[in-house]
Amino acid sequence: MDFSASAAQEEGLPAQQHQALLAIRGHRGEDAMTVGLLAERLLIAPHSATELVGRLVAAGYVSRHTDPADKRRQTLELTKKADDVLRRLTAIHLTEIRDMAPRLIHMLQSLQKGGESGGDGWPR
Repeated sequence: MDFSASAAQEEGLPAQQHQALLAIRGHRGEDAMTVGLLAERLLIAPHSATELVGRLVAAGYVSRHTDPADKRRQTLELTKKADDVLRRLTAIHLTEIRDMAPRLIHMLQSLQKGGESGGDGWPR
């Protein structure tokens, strides 16, 4: 995924921050995204997630609010700035995928043809 990291970096967004924004954007639970949940999703320590969120807040990508139901928790929301950068990165990724699709299809077809003689579906 060097392409993805490079595209995010060109937007001024380090790869880990990009992954965090994607995790927040993709959250579909009943409860709001929290720092603890973000840590779980990114497989990082809670204190690392807290630092990461601090950088995202300072950069204007995320707003952080105290959960009224549990004052110990902080809920996270993306800002318009984050929405805009994710929209641009999504467009760039879709273009890259469309450009790569014919090569990927060809590679998969070649693998499939090579594996037909093996009988188990795997190339020899």
